[in-house]
Amino acid sequence: MSRPETFPTAPPAERAYLVGVELKRKPAAFAIQDSMAELERLAETAGLSVVSQTIQKVERLHPATMIGKGKLQEIVAQREDLPYDVLIFNDELHPNQQREIENAFDGADIKVLDRTALILDIFAQHARTREGSLQVELAQYEYRLPRLTRMWTHLGRQTGGAAGRGGAGGVGLRGPGERQLELDRREIRARIAHLKSEIERVRKQRGEQRRKRQREGIPVVSIVGYTNAGKSTLLNALTDSDIYVADQLFATLDPTTRRVRLPSGQEVLFSDTVGFIEKLPTQLIAAFRATLEEISEANVLLHVVDITHPNALAQVSAVEETLEEIGVTDKPTTMALNKIDAIELPKNNLGGEATARFIGQWLEEFPDAIPISAQRGLGLETLLERVEDALGSQLVEVRVRIPYHAAELVNVFHRKGIIVKQEYSPEGTLLEGKIPAALARELERYRVS
Repeated sequence: MSRPETFPTAPPAERAYLVGVELKRKPAAFAIQDSMAELERLAETAGLSVVSQTIQKVERLHPATMIGKGKLQEIVAQREDLPYDVLIFNDELHPNQQREIENAFDGADIKVLDRTALILDIFAQHARTREGSLQVELAQYEYRLPRLTRMWTHLGRQTGGAAGRGGAGGVGLRGPGERQLELDRREIRARIAHLKSEIERVRKQRGEQRRKRQREGIPVVSIVGYTNAGKSTLLNALTDSDIYVADQLFATLDPTTRRVRLPSGQEVLFSDTVGFIEKLPTQLIAAFRATLEEISEANVLLHVVDITHPNALAQVSAVEETLEEIGVTDKPTTMALNKIDAIELPKNNLGGEATARFIGQWLEEFPDAIPISAQRGLGLETLLERVEDALGSQLVEVRVRIPYHAAELVNVFHRKGIIVKQEYSPEGTLLEGKIPAALARELERYRVS
């Protein structure tokens, strides 16, 4: 007996056509081909199948359709030979541009998206905690609110008559349509207000947690970097954790904090944050304010760079620009040059020597950076020592004698500070070293000259 034939039950992936625009007189940080390659990676991360793409060079963006009507007609005509379901632009479309492009397809069932909408969709897929879901939902609503139109699928049920039968309708179509539009806007504004209230509550809770950490004197190291640079892999390697890791953009969104013991024995908190990307939507920066505040309140930033990426330098610039946008430019920063185990060099070069030269070129640009492999655990001890040095610049030198009845404070000094000298006397334990300012104030009564 032959086995029954089986058929896949999952719906086929939607097919996407990508559109990029390059301004002739305004060079971008990323070459247009590289930016489009990243857009394709974003589309694949969202579950789309990219069937083709096109790039147009223009003197200035067309106010109605971004790419000009001739190019748009060419893209529409290609649908006959190259069917696609989604048209994605590499730059953010204004609401009127999106409507004009949709109208060019003459009612065809096609979605017109831009880079912002695509990133928001990926964030919605990957948000796993309630906090992350709230922040993504807020960003989506704020993006969609100005893009509401009168083209409602439920309009016919409301109006009846000509509109219900698909006729022009005139006033009969326009009146209820406008009322429905306003109702939807009102509901979205109410939902936005509710989400902001919930996120503000989360923000206050995070603020209280940070104040508690500050009172305890536990330093915080915030891991930042371009998406897919290896931040979560590094945190896993440092803490022997199992944070979700995948070779895709924005695999993890929700901040994760773990304790790490530095070579001196000092305990610190390492916090992994959402990855950055070129043209990170402003709606996301605003919505993720509570999360990004973790960066602004950190004692030290650990900037992780994937040096195997062909656009690594541009990615460094994109991260620095985002940090500047959220007002974090004055923090001590340690850079980790990650994925040194995956450096691919031309075959005519000599393996180890060529790799050393490649890393050396990076160190000429960033002399204080530490080459590492988070995947293989290479260079992590040196990295922690460099983080310790950065934290040490923020510690206060003290000399205290802790009485034996307060011996728990000796343990606190060991966990949160750096011990230079420790002696025992009849009066108590003499400690010399560096500790956070908050702990120094707490131990002020035990200070000795």
